[in-house]
Amino acid sequence: MSLTAMGQAARAAAFDLAVTSTALKNQALLAMADELESQQAAILQANSLDITAARDSGMSEALLDRLLLNPARLAGIVADVRKVVTLDDPVGCELESRVLENGLRLSRRRVPIGVIGVIYEARPNVTIDIAALCLKTGNASILRGGRETFHSNMALVAVIQAALAKCGLPAAAVQYIESPDRALVSELLRLDQYVDMIIPRGGANLHKLCKEQSSIPVIIGGFGVSHLFVDASADLVRSVEVIDNAKVQRPSACNALDTLLVHEAVAEEFLPLLVSRMNERGVTLVAEPQAHALLQRAGADKLRPAGAEDFDTEWLSLTLGVKLVANVGEALAHLREHNACHSDAILTNDLTHAEQFINGAGSAAVYVNASTRFTDGAQFGLGAEVAVSTQKLHARGPMGLTELTSYKWIGQADYLSRK
Repeated sequence: MSLTAMGQAARAAAFDLAVTSTALKNQALLAMADELESQQAAILQANSLDITAARDSGMSEALLDRLLLNPARLAGIVADVRKVVTLDDPVGCELESRVLENGLRLSRRRVPIGVIGVIYEARPNVTIDIAALCLKTGNASILRGGRETFHSNMALVAVIQAALAKCGLPAAAVQYIESPDRALVSELLRLDQYVDMIIPRGGANLHKLCKEQSSIPVIIGGFGVSHLFVDASADLVRSVEVIDNAKVQRPSACNALDTLLVHEAVAEEFLPLLVSRMNERGVTLVAEPQAHALLQRAGADKLRPAGAEDFDTEWLSLTLGVKLVANVGEALAHLREHNACHSDAILTNDLTHAEQFINGAGSAAVYVNASTRFTDGAQFGLGAEVAVSTQKLHARGPMGLTELTSYKWIGQADYLSRK
């Protein structure tokens, strides 16, 4: 099927979904969760083909982790789908209502956006997350995953299609572009006759391509260097635990810690604590001169000087940038210079410094005394997410159900004419 034909089918499906009841949408989601469980063996077998091919191509362990599905991760995906069922359907919600002097009752009501095009790399769970959230909000979707997860995505799309068929919903509600031809990405970005919004999930190059080539509104998200600032008043022992979680729990995730900023007043006391833990974890520390000297003295196993681009790098691996700063203001200046738009945190026991950081950080999510790893739709109680938006218009942070809706104005009266 041509991309134009897919767009036409998606548009027709979107009209059907816009008038589909919440009960039927939830029924389809539960069927999707059941299919994921019953087809677990087939899905994991397909994923193993992708993992083998990626490993043979020389892909790093950190990126392989992004591709991997296992029983525990699949169970998490199933749980997220079932969580979406329990969430309120935003479609049809009345945002405001008032009666004008002329008797016109004017209201705003949430409606689906229409057709969502999603271009993503690596992580196969995105296929289910997007399908579930789009279905719940009455949006049709056209998906284009990375070639690295082709077999996984084909197995997951088969599950989605089976669930739609069981519930009598149009197959075109969720479509997948199977061809690896990169020209189709450019074609999708110009399919504005049928597609209402584009969401890219991947690296900086993908986002740049979409911004430059798309004739459709684009939600930019996912990429961003995540920072954590250890203030002079922070509990240093407990800070190590938060940093360990932010860096090590899943280093390939977009909300994993990339750069650690340390107040110079506590650097001599704190950095040896950090080195002890990072040595245990096998983390490579990339440091500016002041921090490098202290880290070297503390016995860091894996340490190198920071280069010109290192503080602009989203590591996606067991690597951590380290820099000393004089105060909160200097930490915020570093954030502004080095692409801080995703998730940033401060560890502090000073309320004034916490508020200064919250107000000064230009990030989609800002944390006080918590790990950056919480920037996630499931963690935020959204059930799943289609992306983490790092822009400032329409949506920001993890995009759940509400962010996949627009609204329309509705005027009701008793055969009223304008005077």
